[in-house]
Amino acid sequence: MIVKRRVLPGLPLSLGITLVYAAIIIVLPLIALVFKAASLGPADYWRIISSDRAVASYVVTISCAFVATLFNLVFGLALAWVLVRYRFPGRRIVDALVDLPFALPTAVAGISLTTLFAVNGWFGGPLSALGIKVAYTPLGIMIAMAFTSLPFVVRTVQPVLEELDPTLEEAAQTLGGSDLSIFARVVLPLLTPALLAGVSLSFARSLGEFGAIIFIAGNQPFETEITALLAFIRLEEYDYPASAAIASVMLIAAFVMLAVTNLLQARALRYTVRN
Repeated sequence: MIVKRRVLPGLPLSLGITLVYAAIIIVLPLIALVFKAASLGPADYWRIISSDRAVASYVVTISCAFVATLFNLVFGLALAWVLVRYRFPGRRIVDALVDLPFALPTAVAGISLTTLFAVNGWFGGPLSALGIKVAYTPLGIMIAMAFTSLPFVVRTVQPVLEELDPTLEEAAQTLGGSDLSIFARVVLPLLTPALLAGVSLSFARSLGEFGAIIFIAGNQPFETEITALLAFIRLEEYDYPASAAIASVMLIAAFVMLAVTNLLQARALRYTVRN
């Protein structure tokens, strides 16, 4: 008689608990948000989400998140490359500092960045002398977004870099490939799925960031007001349907972005496996 053993004992129970927990923590708040936004009529919903102030907040949020994500794409890949491929004094400290935005409360990060980049700050003073103002400008928003979302790119790319087969690069070198061509034609295609995952997480975190931004942004409507802050303002005014409507726009944007990213990841994986 053959006794079938489960790989994980108690899987149905643990799976049920996990699904219930996910439903309460994730699905239920999203459903409440959708229902609250749906309590508005189509005309009122469109009037709220298409108001000049709301559209200006979308532009500020998305544009700043896009620039911050581009910075994280380049700098995060470079940082992951250095941490994996090189050994130098203080490497473990730098590796630990990458996770600092995860451990640091976002409000503390916002206050620290504002102190550093204010006109009389360590970095803000020299930059102001050059005519570059950071605090209370969109540039400050970009820096706050990049700071809080950088670990997503580094920690997603780093393990893939560690697992890359060095014989692939060695073979390319024996065939006369330059360092740039080896990176572009051998390494980068293998890193593309991980890069897409890290970039999408970084962009999503930037879209939803609140605590680190409100201190350095200045929160001026039509200039440095982000969408999350506008939704919070409507919440403080006890205009819950309007707050839910504005938040639903960012929710839809996040879902669309994740769907597009998953599609690109799937295509990149098929390309990598085929080659």
